[in-house]
Amino acid sequence: MKFLQNNHVRFFLLSALLALLILGLQIVFPAVIHERIWEIFFFLLILSFLIGLLNGFLLKAFSENFFQISVLAMILRLIASLVFIGVEVWPGMENIILFIADFFVIFLFYLIFDIYAFLSNLRPISK
Repeated sequence: MKFLQNNHVRFFLLSALLALLILGLQIVFPAVIHERIWEIFFFLLILSFLIGLLNGFLLKAFSENFFQISVLAMILRLIASLVFIGVEVWPGMENIILFIADFFVIFLFYLIFDIYAFLSNLRPISK
């Protein structure tokens, strides 16, 4: 059971469940899912994983700057997401609203996971 306590394992389990949910929705309700959903999914998967690694490294090195590191992670995620949306939408895409809605939903799933990981780490950091 210690295996399931690792945040990286939880992250990839969440990602697998999210991929299965997307696949299921793509089969059942294809009008709700944009054709570039997998680009969105893998971008947010990689972005969230890298920001999680950066967060963990910075918190180990500078644990007294917890708030600043958390805000930095949020700002990096927001800027990278806006750049991704801009690059994808700029050349002219059909169903821009659907693309942004799908992006926002997946973004929220990963944001909720980050908030959960943040809250679960409050006790060890407060020592």
